[in-house]
Amino acid sequence: MTPPASAPTTTQARRKLAAPTVAMLPRIADSLSFLYLDVVRIRQDDTGVLAEVTTERRGTETVYLPTAALSCVLLGPGTSITARAMATLARHGTTVLITGSGGVRCYAATLPDSLTTTWLEHQVRRWADDQQRLAVATAMYEKRFGTGTVPPGANLDKLRGMEGARVKAHYRLLAQQHKIGRFKRSYDPAAWDSQDPVNLALSSANTCLYGIVHAAITALGCSPALGYVHSGNQQAFVYDIADLYKAELTIPLAFSLHASPQPEAEARRSFRDGLRLFKLLPRIVTDIQSLLAPDLKHEVPDPEEQLVNLWDPVSGAVPGGANHGAHP
Repeated sequence: MTPPASAPTTTQARRKLAAPTVAMLPRIADSLSFLYLDVVRIRQDDTGVLAEVTTERRGTETVYLPTAALSCVLLGPGTSITARAMATLARHGTTVLITGSGGVRCYAATLPDSLTTTWLEHQVRRWADDQQRLAVATAMYEKRFGTGTVPPGANLDKLRGMEGARVKAHYRLLAQQHKIGRFKRSYDPAAWDSQDPVNLALSSANTCLYGIVHAAITALGCSPALGYVHSGNQQAFVYDIADLYKAELTIPLAFSLHASPQPEAEARRSFRDGLRLFKLLPRIVTDIQSLLAPDLKHEVPDPEEQLVNLWDPVSGAVPGGANHGAHP
């Protein structure tokens, strides 16, 4: 029996339910959720966006993505996505990033029209005013080296000098700990293969870090080009924010690989395999927000908190970060 023209079909009803309203769109300030995917096909059906994997052993398996609850989706190697799925992510206000393995590099990004400009406006206001720009640079320095480490009235030239002295001292300490003699930081693409293992590992790890920072900046809707310490480059703000974490993450890692026969590859694997992506992204976002809007209250994420869960239609949330291949 053919339903009346006025009665919606099942397909129409599903599509209507899948269409988001303005009230449904999540704000990054309320909930910042990142999802990393690789070696999957992402497509749209009448119900929603789904990730699909086909193997000889288990056939085709699918899982629906909670697009309206995701602020950012990172697509790694081996991922394909249909135009319909991209359109749905855009309607739901989800930023889509094309990244390297583990999300450690950011090659391209698509920003939805619904992405708020709030943080871009904060960034531009503080960047355009010389006094506020200096205040942000000072706050960045104190995030790295401690509150109260900047003397009153210090200008950018003095900040750069203080930073250089502290970083060199950090290099000397790590060189002594690893018994590798004197170390000098160098980055020369023209003589790449002639560099020592620590410099090679540090350049490789920093590249990974830049990708993660770029992803966070883009997800917030900020401009990677408007830096407060660095300038004149499309990655200026990326370099500013990445500097906050090098002494903690990439520099010790590089020195630990001083005897590695493949320091570049080892640095990338070590950085990725430590699951730093899921621990670092929320922290980067919180730091950016506190720098651009210091008068607003921001919740500091707990690094021990389980940030990523797996969805299950029967048991609900399943802890992520574990190999479930042993289960039947």
